Amino acid sequence: MLIDTFIVVIAAIENFKLKRLSFQRYIILGLLYIAYNTTGGFLPIENLTDPLILQYIITYGVAIALCLYMIYYLFKDYDIIFLKFRASFKNIAILVISSFILLFLIPYVLTNSLDSARIVFTIPTSIMAFIFLGLFYRKISNLKSSNNFISKRKRLALISISCIVLLPILTVIGDYQWLTFSVMNLAFYAITTIEINRYLYFLKNKDIVYEVFTFNKEQKDAPINIKIIYQDLTRREVEIAVSILNNLSYKKIAKDLYIAESTVSKHASNIFKKTGVNSRKEFLSRFHKNS
Repeated sequence: MLIDTFIVVIAAIENFKLKRLSFQRYIILGLLYIAYNTTGGFLPIENLTDPLILQYIITYGVAIALCLYMIYYLFKDYDIIFLKFRASFKNIAILVISSFILLFLIPYVLTNSLDSARIVFTIPTSIMAFIFLGLFYRKISNLKSSNNFISKRKRLALISISCIVLLPILTVIGDYQWLTFSVMNLAFYAITTIEINRYLYFLKNKDIVYEVFTFNKEQKDAPINIKIIYQDLTRREVEIAVSILNNLSYKKIAKDLYIAESTVSKHASNIFKKTGVNSRKEFLSRFHKNS
């Protein structure tokens, strides 16, 4: 918990300095990990509340929120469009929360047995989790990338989601907190490494997008109606801007970043709008360092 807190504080400080490359999603994830370590480490406490199930609702609720937010993280980073049956993040969240109510709370009320309720809830949840892991692995494992940063992010993302998928199984095995917490925090450290590598990648390519950033900065003193158009690029837009300025096609960018080509086109459109150009050709003409 102390390590996670230290990491989140550092991220918050850097987020304040680097408003363009916001760490907001990462900080939220870190806060959820702190809450998970706190509630899971100290609860349940005998005789603290009656009934005891309230403490389990808190601990399980925080764990579920953490896992769902990790999936949300993946949806944002990898534009997960391979899942069928309307498996949007919203629908997955509804399914997991409903399963917790129907397969954990109700069986516990009926049997008054925590072990029975835990088994009824975690077994189908584990099956769903492994299906998700399999689909995610199939999505990105067949895609090759010459970009070292992208390759590292793929491996670290697989480590992270694998750790999250193991949580229901570890819960069934028993109350081995040293094992459960080690595995779960490994997922956070994998994501932390991804963010560090992303930051280093931006630094490595800062010369490529220097003129883009400078152009944005010059708009700070512009009239309000112009400021609405010329906004800072998001982290994803910076990644795509770097790729465009390296003369990569949208198809190649989509393959490298494991996202749909239409998503790349949408981000590119936002980049052009924010930098005051109308097309890729005009963007390259204005900002390419070799132009």
